[in-house]
Amino acid sequence: MKEKIQHILKRIKEGMLKDMWRETLWIYAYARHYWLAMIIYTLLGLSSTAVALGASFLSRDLVDIITGHQTGLLLQTFCMMVAMNLGNLFLSQVSGFASSWISMKVDAEIKADTFSKMLVTDWESITAYHTGDLLTRWGSDASNISSGILSFIPNLIINLFRFISAFAVVIYNDASFAVFALLGMPFSLLLSRTLMRRMVNNNKRSAAMNAKMSGFNQEAFSNIQTIKAFDLIRFYVDRLKQLQKEYISMRIDFQKMSIGTSVIMSLVGLLVSYSSYGWGIYRVWSGAISYGTMTLFLSMSGTLTGALNSLVSMVSTAISLTTSAGRLMDILEMPQEDYSLDEEAKTFLDTHRGEGVSMKLSGVDYTYNTGTQVFENASMEAHPHEIVALVGPSGEGKTTMLRLILALLRPGSGEASLTAGEGSSYQDIPITPATRKLFSYVPQGNTMFSGTIAENMRNVKPDATDEEIVEALKLSCAWEFVSKLPDGINSEIKERGGGLSEGQAQRLSIARALLRKSPILLLDEATSALDVATERRVLKNIMQDEYPRTCLVTTHRPTVLNICNRVYSIRNKQCVTLNQAEIERMISDF
Repeated sequence: MKEKIQHILKRIKEGMLKDMWRETLWIYAYARHYWLAMIIYTLLGLSSTAVALGASFLSRDLVDIITGHQTGLLLQTFCMMVAMNLGNLFLSQVSGFASSWISMKVDAEIKADTFSKMLVTDWESITAYHTGDLLTRWGSDASNISSGILSFIPNLIINLFRFISAFAVVIYNDASFAVFALLGMPFSLLLSRTLMRRMVNNNKRSAAMNAKMSGFNQEAFSNIQTIKAFDLIRFYVDRLKQLQKEYISMRIDFQKMSIGTSVIMSLVGLLVSYSSYGWGIYRVWSGAISYGTMTLFLSMSGTLTGALNSLVSMVSTAISLTTSAGRLMDILEMPQEDYSLDEEAKTFLDTHRGEGVSMKLSGVDYTYNTGTQVFENASMEAHPHEIVALVGPSGEGKTTMLRLILALLRPGSGEASLTAGEGSSYQDIPITPATRKLFSYVPQGNTMFSGTIAENMRNVKPDATDEEIVEALKLSCAWEFVSKLPDGINSEIKERGGGLSEGQAQRLSIARALLRKSPILLLDEATSALDVATERRVLKNIMQDEYPRTCLVTTHRPTVLNICNRVYSIRNKQCVTLNQAEIERMISDF
């Protein structure tokens, strides 16, 4: 016992209670928006409890009437009891419906809110978490909180009212029964302390295991092709079985604890019930109370035990809620992206769309969270109607530079800005998350969604006409194969671009970016799956397009560099402008 007390004190010193209080306040920030729903739910629960108490009194009277042979009151009392039970049934159904409706509404609102906040969380910080873990936190943890927000405080009030009212009935009719009714309280309170300590650990283990399972499943289903290609089917099946074994072992531990708790609580309940029953028989035998009153006491004894057990079980509910809140807070309390210049960026885009936009980076430094420095005093620029190339060995920072331009990453020092026109205008705006609306981006890999080609195109421009879509497809050299499809732009694409070659998927991704008509187009190895001739045609089409677009291309292949206006090479953590001789040498060495 001494060791257990020392362990609890140690956890308290380590901040367990402080963390739970902070998480409780975070939950309250959500709960206060749903006070009306909680009041309605509470009133329905209190009404149901009051009706149930009334039915207990009528049941007592009915027993006394039968044992006393008062036939004149039998029918009236029986009808009233039936009416009470029907009323309780109605209130129970209404409460259940209201609870489900409100719970779903709150769940949807909280998930939408947390989803939007997760999307504006600092990109580099949130990518430290596995997508499966993020899905678990957004799904299971958010749902746990939404259901808890609605039910915890109302159920606390309802169970307290049920306990106090039942106890008051017992005291009013025969105070001696209160002793037996409260026999289980010390056991319940002692058990709640043990439950609290174990539930904290169990909830954390459960959340971590669910995230691990979700992550494994998500990755496996997303990479079925790779699993098949490397003949890893048996390996992944064995991994799943191992995870399932760990999960089952964890659940069995939980089940053992649950069974142990249930057995103890049941034994305590039986002790209380039989003690009350024995005392009731004695009181009836001695003529102190009637049979009906004894029936009432036995009913109230069950109500008291049930209400007390419900209150004890709310300890685990509170721990589960705070655990889920803590997991969501880990994500939502990360640094948020700065959209304070959103209106300025929108005005800048509307004002200067017709003349184009230049971008410029000066003296930029960037170091990853791991401590690896990628850029030191790096500078580059690009202007409307230009195609600027960024080349360099794999892993030297080409994609990182695009992420800096998109404000997905924040430079340690230096300036990154956008300027109207060719760069001589007095008006400019710093590059921030708000300026992403001025960019179209085609990343590496297949970025097509399931749905039709037209739906994929309209993801970036919902009001695009069929003619605009066809024009964008022609610019990206995608129309030559789309036009041959039976349904044209209304042809279906499978998940992750299934049914298309890599080259076709890339051309569609480029078309989608062109359709958006953003002043700046970023292509990150976006033509790597195209043959050289098609790659050159795509870039020439972009260059010859009348729209004043600024285009930045990263590439491993130097074969198209001689059609670019300027070529930067990443060397010694800087962007160095290549002269024509260096470009020709790269092309000849390729």
